[in-house]
Amino acid sequence: MTSQPHLNMTGKGPESTIRSFPDVEYTTDRFHDGAFEVAQPAKEGHRAGLDALLLAASLKDETTGVLADLGAGCGTAGLAALNLHRELDLVAIELNEVMFSLLEFGLSRPGNSRFANRVQTLQADITLSGTDRLEQGIQDNSADHVIMNPPYNTGSYRPPSNAVKHEAYMLGEGGLDAWFRTACAMLRVGGGIHMIYRAEDLGTVIACSRGRFGNLQIIPIHSRADEPAKRILVLGVKGSRAPLEILLGFTVHNSDGSFTEHAEAIFKGTRRLLD
Repeated sequence: MTSQPHLNMTGKGPESTIRSFPDVEYTTDRFHDGAFEVAQPAKEGHRAGLDALLLAASLKDETTGVLADLGAGCGTAGLAALNLHRELDLVAIELNEVMFSLLEFGLSRPGNSRFANRVQTLQADITLSGTDRLEQGIQDNSADHVIMNPPYNTGSYRPPSNAVKHEAYMLGEGGLDAWFRTACAMLRVGGGIHMIYRAEDLGTVIACSRGRFGNLQIIPIHSRADEPAKRILVLGVKGSRAPLEILLGFTVHNSDGSFTEHAEAIFKGTRRLLD
């Protein structure tokens, strides 16, 4: 979950000035050319950017039903998905107390009032399994789609001193498999998983998918066309036996550092990833 530059992504306005919130300073930032807004940490924790918008844009045009956002943070990916898909409902699941408070505060903002009846928030640990997971309110076979941007780092990673950042960037004891386990449990058969992760961990992603998800589609994410992909976007279908495919890569920046036309359109909410 690497922080991304916010230029031309948020459409910041007067609301983006730094304000105080219990335990954290925050900004209110607008996305999709001002179509919705989120409250997110100004200096501490993970700030949403490209990854969240790519996840939302990876859903197909006709997407309906229930979307579960695992590790929702301040809610950017889920709200972007709701803005793009008017027949979609959202379950946003976040464990960290500060981020969960910002998630709920952001949902209460006037700019998000049209989402009020379409969002359920749940403070829960998605790495738990079995009855422990169910007792938190995470229901099996309750979602048609799952999006997730799991932390990239494991035990060898030197965590930041800030606790909010630590949870955003550090995988728990169950590793990536715990995230896949919960995603699979929540999804109905035929439901889709959409995740963004580090390209070097493609082997781990495939291993965690085995026996759970098929029809994997791997989309390399390149900062520039002449650079190796550092991230991948992975799509899969619960219960499918279709083979893995590697699709054409997505490029974020032109050679001069400006955003590509496709990337700019995704930031504005006017185009999907697979258009």
